[in-house]
Amino acid sequence: MSEILTIDNQTILSKDLLPLLHKYRLLPDLAREVITDKAIAEIECSSEEQALARQNFLEQRRLKTDYDLRVWLQRQGMSEQQLEYQLKRQLKLEKFKQVTWESRLKTYFFAHKRQLDRVVYSLIRVREVGVAQELYFRLQEQESSFPELAQRYSQGPERLTRGVIGPVELGSLHPKFIEMFRSAPLGKLWLPTRVKGWWVIVRLEQFISVQLNESLRQRLLDEQFQNWLRQQLQQRVLVDCD
Repeated sequence: MSEILTIDNQTILSKDLLPLLHKYRLLPDLAREVITDKAIAEIECSSEEQALARQNFLEQRRLKTDYDLRVWLQRQGMSEQQLEYQLKRQLKLEKFKQVTWESRLKTYFFAHKRQLDRVVYSLIRVREVGVAQELYFRLQEQESSFPELAQRYSQGPERLTRGVIGPVELGSLHPKFIEMFRSAPLGKLWLPTRVKGWWVIVRLEQFISVQLNESLRQRLLDEQFQNWLRQQLQQRVLVDCD
């Protein structure tokens, strides 16, 4: 049996490697990298693209001199060859995402737009329904302002912002809030509603229709790649540690 690694005077044999990866739940990470490498194997990168990727990397980390780079590499435990490999691999991966999903990106965006749109809303949450009803009527009759009541009575962290929450994506909210906000006019005040053990009073302040800008474009490409990768892991990875 061949020795592969020695860690703190413990020798790792080849026959023990797979069970150890399984034990420490590292196999999924290994499988992701193997599948990714196979997917990007045929992707080509020009020397100009690689030089630009290196330049962007150095600028992002403010590594202005060769000395700065050597110090950074030492701290990361990397060689310059390993860095070049990682930069090229990431470049190939980004090109793979673009080649595979760019043409379908707008369709994907519009299919998910309702979850990506953002809202700003005001919230008061209390435990007692009677308190919620009293606060609602005070708002309805304009006896008190929403910020005043939220700061004084709300029992969640929103009291620190006088009840204001957001902007947040609709898809991140409780289903009841999503249903409320999708077609409501600005300023709409809802009756006290039961949500996760709380009685909440909600008012819609702002609706922000999301646009497909560069940052969202990159996020959606990453999201589609991760969805694809999860499918590949489910379909193509078989583990036998016996």
